[in-house]
Amino acid sequence: MLLASAVVVWEWLNEHGRWRPYSPAVSHQIEAAIRSSDPRGGSVVLGQVDSRLSPYIIDLQSMHQFRQDTGTIRPVRRSFYDPASAPGQGWQWEWENDAGTWTPYDMEVAIAIESAHSRKQPCLDLTPLGFCYLIDFQNMTQVNRQSQRCRRLQRRADMTYPLVSGPLPVPKGGGVGGVTGLGQPCSCQQCMLVLSVKTNTGGAGGGGASIQTLGRRSLTMQRTKNAAPVTSKPLSPSKSATLGQGQQQNSNSNSNYYQTLPHGLAISRNTASPPCIMFILQVNSNVFTDLSRLLGSNTCVLSCSVPTVPVKNLNGSSPVHPALAGITGILMSAAALPVCLTRPPKLVLHPPPVSKSDIKPVPGFGHCCRKTTKKQARKGKTPEEVVKKYLQKVKSSPEEDCTICMEPLGGPSGYKGPGVGPVSRAESVGRLTQCGHQYHFQCLVAMYNNGNKDGSLQCPTCKTIYGVKTGNQPAGKMEYHVIPHSIPGHPDCKTIRIIYNIPPGIQGPEHPNPGKPFTARGFPRHCYLPDSEKGRKVLRLLLVAWDRRLIFSVGTSSTTGESDTVIWNEVHHKTEFGSNLTGHGFPDPGHLDNVLEELRAQGIEEDDGLMEK
Repeated sequence: MLLASAVVVWEWLNEHGRWRPYSPAVSHQIEAAIRSSDPRGGSVVLGQVDSRLSPYIIDLQSMHQFRQDTGTIRPVRRSFYDPASAPGQGWQWEWENDAGTWTPYDMEVAIAIESAHSRKQPCLDLTPLGFCYLIDFQNMTQVNRQSQRCRRLQRRADMTYPLVSGPLPVPKGGGVGGVTGLGQPCSCQQCMLVLSVKTNTGGAGGGGASIQTLGRRSLTMQRTKNAAPVTSKPLSPSKSATLGQGQQQNSNSNSNYYQTLPHGLAISRNTASPPCIMFILQVNSNVFTDLSRLLGSNTCVLSCSVPTVPVKNLNGSSPVHPALAGITGILMSAAALPVCLTRPPKLVLHPPPVSKSDIKPVPGFGHCCRKTTKKQARKGKTPEEVVKKYLQKVKSSPEEDCTICMEPLGGPSGYKGPGVGPVSRAESVGRLTQCGHQYHFQCLVAMYNNGNKDGSLQCPTCKTIYGVKTGNQPAGKMEYHVIPHSIPGHPDCKTIRIIYNIPPGIQGPEHPNPGKPFTARGFPRHCYLPDSEKGRKVLRLLLVAWDRRLIFSVGTSSTTGESDTVIWNEVHHKTEFGSNLTGHGFPDPGHLDNVLEELRAQGIEEDDGLMEK
């Protein structure tokens, strides 16, 4: 331990395995809750600071974010950074998404960008951080090295993240606040939980084992390896572990885990507690009786005599629906009562075993398998001829910049690379026929040359697709059939199971590094859809995307940082069958509509699915 000052950033784990930062205001709110002397403390209602986060509650004991309307649970963590870094100076770095709104970078990425900006570097390559992007500070853009897709970015002043002082843990190799020792093994509770999810152990792990976490660039809370167990200081009712009826707390038992963090925040876990998520209700007996009658008779009492109500049994033996848990959480948060989640749910990736006789074809589909091979690029037309096909001539250039090269349309193109010949002044600028956006002709030709050269063109401003877009998905096999099980949220229908299988191979000319081997991790990959009319509609369009080689791509994994590997290509799939612990499962009421929208962004419309019939 070392006395030091550090900036605190609270972060949550998204469905892609990335830690996303809360805003400075939310981080201040959580830190204020930690410092609060309120004996009912232990949970934070995020909607009190940001109305967009009104469904979310953070439980400080289990270090989880709970969404009240869906029951989704995500890990959160408390990370420390150098006060001189971006979060300590109040600088926010954000990129513009497809909806035209601004999304903050991961904190480690934002710190790297701010550091390069302060050193007046002209650009920054994010490949070492696991992203195939190039940051151009002169044009304030982010460029995808594979697709050459360009997005705007901005540096925005905001309030600084909270600053704390006192005893902070020292990572192996020394250093405070992320100054040195970056990427060191971390044994904090939340990182061990994430690792346990990835290895499907079903538990949070414990003790002081050193575990390497991917992409971790900040100093986080660690338990001292030889620290003596806490035995003299009893837990207060609001900070105690939730025990089953009749169980006693034993501070000397190996099943107990207790850790004290800066500002008095205590994290406790008892592996002997029953596998239930329980809400601590500090209310009068009448309210407790009413809720007990609503939720069921199987209630239990804490050792500290605070009544609890189990709202969801993780073993699946409780009839209580997750939505009821959300309603209970809403009522409790409205009454300023703490919501305390004692254990994370179990990850359920696959359905129960299914015999071959129980596997049936998808209704309306005359086949159950689709193979793809490498398709040759269309021939017969030069890049200039393809681009001209989608352009209208412009009599006079408008007084605006070409968003590809960022040079005025009235002047020459800023592109100086190979593969583009000179053009006459009359043809130097063109207007795309459907969307009307204008660009330098040479810039559009250069953009086409950097793509798959398949005869299609996509407007870099509004993403309108001209022609038929195809991708660089390697050869593989797609199987699909119906299994006699239901996924959460769709109890009235069976399930469509999709199995993707792509073997490793050698990259072709359409890939980032032609001639170099590529890996294919995690195959075969199992994905799930409800066997409903809308689910079958999504399947038909996924078949079109598969034929056009748009489901997967070859690039750098945002999860592991591995380059030259098969990755998902912006069409989300559900890979958890019976849970939604990482966001890749059900229930998710908006999933099918989101997939249809993502396919539409790839140029696949509903009419394309009709051809599959």
